[in-house]
Amino acid sequence: MIWFRSALFWLAIVILTPLFALIGNLIRPLPPLQRYRIMSCWAKFMVPWLQITCGLRYRVIGQENIPAGPAMVMCKHQSAWETMALQVFFPPQVWVMKREILSLPFFGWAISTLSPIAIDRTKRTSAQKMLMEQGRDRVAKGFWIVIFPEGTRVAPGKRGQYKHGGARLAVDVGVPIVPVALNSGEFWPRNSFLKWPGEITVVIGKPIETAGRTPHEITTEVEGWIEGEMEKIAVRGPHFPRRQDQ
Repeated sequence: MIWFRSALFWLAIVILTPLFALIGNLIRPLPPLQRYRIMSCWAKFMVPWLQITCGLRYRVIGQENIPAGPAMVMCKHQSAWETMALQVFFPPQVWVMKREILSLPFFGWAISTLSPIAIDRTKRTSAQKMLMEQGRDRVAKGFWIVIFPEGTRVAPGKRGQYKHGGARLAVDVGVPIVPVALNSGEFWPRNSFLKWPGEITVVIGKPIETAGRTPHEITTEVEGWIEGEMEKIAVRGPHFPRRQDQ
């Protein structure tokens, strides 16, 4: 049944992603925030569809910590799930991502309409400059910024190297950082076709102020908070070893 239910979920992705890629091209003349509100309907459909097909629910702790003004979200990255779900409970947002993602057929084309901050990681100097320029532009247009400080998906129980680029950007544009911990990888492992039923826990921390602080100091605080919460919400259910092997 897990194979069948996972296939139903992927069927919707196969059908809807090309459709939204087409819609995205048609609405490019619209202002960025309007494009986002239309294109984010894809994610807002896929998250409940995941619950219907695969029995994968979620709960959010600390939603009251989301500030009214613009901010940066620094989130643990274990799965593709959070790239969809963050759009459900956070304000309009853009993501910092590798530029090559935009070249992916349909999926990348659709994402390109959402005003992402796409950087070339092979060119460190120009990438940092581009990050700052595009970050200031997106905040000015009313977007939040989402960044995964470890730079890539990390398996449950593991910790990647927290990079300082996000903290530098937050200081530069003058926004606080909202840290987020989650355990999505224990139900939807990296590059796995299968999605296991259960309840993903998302914990949203209080905003961390960035004014007058160094990127190293900020990153250290963000890492300490996220990893501390990860220990509290880790799941070791009966399917965990099998999920890790997928």
